[in-house]
Parts: sequence; structure tokens; C-alpha cells
Amino acid sequence: MRDDKALVLAFNDAINRRNLDGLAALMTPAHRFIDTSGAAIEGKDACVDAWRRFFAAFPDYRNFFDEVRAVANGRVEVLGRSECSVPELTGPALWQVSVRGGLIDEWRVTEFPGA
Repeated sequence: MRDDKALVLAFNDAINRRNLDGLAALMTPAHRFIDTSGAAIEGKDACVDAWRRFFAAFPDYRNFFDEVRAVANGRVEVLGRSECSVPELTGPALWQVSVRGGLIDEWRVTEFPGA
């Protein structure tokens, strides 16, 4: 079983490659995505559909990680930035990720504190 940090890196790689099958393979059935506004998408199928629409709307969106740290068993925090031709999607970010059973259970992105 891969470690939690490696799992988070693989999930982000799937985002950056716009690989829906890769994302789906790394999500729990109850996967939840929470965006910077606090809006949540619940369930693997709904999240895969949301990523499909997001990739179609923003094909140049990418995440770049500067620091990945395991903060507790099953919890990973990431500092980095997102880049996109749409300015609202560009800038520093903090990702908080929950891992359960070797899969991503929650992917939460917030604006980087102090940015």
C-alpha cells in the first residue's frame, strides 16, 4: 500500500494530466471535494462528473506543490499554488486531504493563509 503523501501526489498528478479514470481509481465511494468557497460535492460519481466539467472549462489548470506533509494518520496538508489562464483560479493554496483505506476520502482546497 502506498503511503498517504504518495497517494496525494498521485491524485494531483491525475488532476494535472486531466485523467478522470486515474482520479476515480484513487477516490473512496464517499469522496468529497470542497472548494475555496466551502461548497462541497459529495460522492465519487458526482466528483468525477465535476472534474470532467472543470477540465472542459479550464483545460490549462494545474496545481504545483511546494510542500507535502503528513500531519496525522490519514491527514495530509499541501502548500503550493494553482495556475490557470483564468486569474480567479491562479494563486497560492492550501490543500487538506483525508485518506481512508488507501484512497482519497476528502480533497479540500482553501486560499493560502495570508495570501
